[in-house]
Amino acid sequence: MAEKIDFQEEDRELYEHYRFEVDMGQGPIRIDKFLMSRIENVSRNKIQNAALSGNIIVNDKVVKPSYKVKPDDVISVMMSQPVREFKLISENIPIEILYEDDYIIVVNKSAGMVVHPAYGNYTGTLVNALIYHLEQSGVPVNDESAGPLLVHRIDKDTSGILLVAKNEEAQLKLGRQFFKHTLKRNYRALVWGDMKSEEGTITGHIGRSLKNRKVFKVFPDGDYGKHAVTHYKVIERFGYVTLIECRLETGRTHQIRVHLKHIGHTIFNDETYGGNEILKGTTFSKYKQFVNNCFKICSRQALHAKSLGFSHPVSNKEYFFETELPDDMSGLIEKWRNYAIHKKTDE
Repeated sequence: MAEKIDFQEEDRELYEHYRFEVDMGQGPIRIDKFLMSRIENVSRNKIQNAALSGNIIVNDKVVKPSYKVKPDDVISVMMSQPVREFKLISENIPIEILYEDDYIIVVNKSAGMVVHPAYGNYTGTLVNALIYHLEQSGVPVNDESAGPLLVHRIDKDTSGILLVAKNEEAQLKLGRQFFKHTLKRNYRALVWGDMKSEEGTITGHIGRSLKNRKVFKVFPDGDYGKHAVTHYKVIERFGYVTLIECRLETGRTHQIRVHLKHIGHTIFNDETYGGNEILKGTTFSKYKQFVNNCFKICSRQALHAKSLGFSHPVSNKEYFFETELPDDMSGLIEKWRNYAIHKKTDE
């Protein structure tokens, strides 16, 4: 039995692309041949690259291409990416590159930029900009095994650090770090409400809402969705809102946004999850005007991917990158900080 992960833009999980549970009647066969007969439009070279990078796992153990499949084996395959169904366009769009070598690029993505082209949205994305950048450096981009190859994603209106591979081998090795949750990812978020605890952990399966496919929600009983864990710590309190740090243990779509809404602390100005309404505070018109001005200062969800730590896919050297908050978020935080100071003085 085989399950193929859905590759739609908003819920693509990059690393476990295929999962097989081998039938009882299956005879012994090399795993590369087994997978070639079951994965559509895949080459033996692509499967062998995945195996050599440690990205074919049987019963929770990495196997070689020569492994012989047995009945009841559970096989996970992490391919680099699905077959491209349209040509990626090169565009001269300014981007901030924090680091680059022959294998990886680390980008500080601005809010409002979509990461990857999709149907109805072919241009203006980070990938379009990276293609142009690589072309200027003489790097081929039309080959499926050549960059830019995404390792992970962040939402359009989330700013911050994104890691991109330049070739398939680097992507597969970095992808395995995400799959094994060994990367260090920290975010900053301004959320509604005064959080009770200084720190905590949110655990709950995340899946698409059964009522609205455009949003995700937490399924506490674990009967639907995928296991997700978010750790948080309070950085600064402003009364009606709180600045927190979030550390991802898993990487589900909209994970931080959905988990925080689930515990009653929706991210400030997160329109998708109701954070663009006044969720905490007074009924005074002066306060409402203040909040509306805050919405104008940061006209998107107040979420920033602040830092990322990982092992280099070739040298295994540990890398750590950190960014400052963008102007809209830092301006928003300063406005709330001043409000909290004046409010305390008035009391």
